[in-house]
Amino acid sequence: MNGRINLLEVPWQDFIKDARLARIIELALTNNRSLRQTLEDVEAARATYRIERADLFPEIDAGLSGTRSKASGSISSSYEAEVGLSGYEIDLFGKNRSLSDAQMEAYLASAETAKAAQITLISEIANAWLTLAADKSNLSLARETQSNALNAMDITRQRLTLGVDTRIDLANAETIYHSARSDIALYTTQVAQDLNALQLLVGAPLDDSLLPGVLPESTSLVADVPAGLSSAVLLQRPDVLAAEHSLKSANANIGAARAAFFPSLSLTTTGGIASSVFADLFSGGASTIWTIAPSLTLPIFDSGANDAGLAYSEAQQRKQLAVYEYAIQTAFSEVADALARRATIQEQLDAEAALVAAANRSYQLSLARYKNGVDSFQSTLEAQRTLYSAQQSLITTRQADLDNRITLYRVLGGGLTEPESEQNEG
Repeated sequence: MNGRINLLEVPWQDFIKDARLARIIELALTNNRSLRQTLEDVEAARATYRIERADLFPEIDAGLSGTRSKASGSISSSYEAEVGLSGYEIDLFGKNRSLSDAQMEAYLASAETAKAAQITLISEIANAWLTLAADKSNLSLARETQSNALNAMDITRQRLTLGVDTRIDLANAETIYHSARSDIALYTTQVAQDLNALQLLVGAPLDDSLLPGVLPESTSLVADVPAGLSSAVLLQRPDVLAAEHSLKSANANIGAARAAFFPSLSLTTTGGIASSVFADLFSGGASTIWTIAPSLTLPIFDSGANDAGLAYSEAQQRKQLAVYEYAIQTAFSEVADALARRATIQEQLDAEAALVAAANRSYQLSLARYKNGVDSFQSTLEAQRTLYSAQQSLITTRQADLDNRITLYRVLGGGLTEPESEQNEG
């Protein structure tokens, strides 16, 4: 990496700087039901791999038996103690090894899928938290605009009483007031829905102290994503690694399917001791017994089952190859889109901030001219509408800037490495 920062080594705890949002993410990683299902799939895949791997080793059994019978008036006893293996398939052509490798790669793919799910959840939580903050900012702006519009209406009524303004001026003043009223109702609903969505992602009720007030500044919410990263980091994204392991699993399954065409050798062996007196089994008076029973099976006619199995495995391998290629293409596309937005977002923010400042000056000057009877209310109304629209656009763009930082962090594969202090403690 030539000394460049690898986002895979930057834990989300270092990327998220707002303590409230960090706490919500911790709760989500613990309580989210969908993530919990994914993690249980990993445990199931690991158990399946352990079961398959066990077939590589012989299963050794031990037994102790005894019989007592009577024939022609005489009673006879026999006792046996034996240990051995039953039906152990000697892996001559690597079938069992291939099956074990396939399950191991399937387990690794499942583990990487779980990592991808965790990173996605972190991103979704951050974006949902930002959406709530943005809608709260819009709600606050709508209330401020309504208050300003109410003041303008009072001035217009006074001027109407004095015969300076007309009822048309009053009606114009009421339009911005009622528009703000409508926005207050809209954003009040959206704030409630945003909170519900955030709680669903977290999987638990949230304390009000963890919720945002208004949209925070970017520097106080997240760390900046470094530029100049090598494209090689995309190959370490969990979703790309999951597709790679699935491809390896499919390759291993082809090996198992090919091995099915070859003979299989099974072996059953036992060894032990026998005696007519139980006490002699372990005191040296017993005789030695043993059996060896190898079994060789050669597939001759299977109605094309092995051919079909091999064809299926090869088709699955081609499918997983396409999935892997698409995962890489998707990774590059997502990063390219995020970088393209990153390249222009600051210019847009600067332009919209300047627009808000200019619109605010225009509104204040227009309002002053209107109060002094120099200008009509129509100019003030237009200035107020322009200011309101510019302020809303700035909130939307600030949210887009923060969303972009989080998205870029996610698509570059960052998110799960534990902080260095925690690693040292472990």
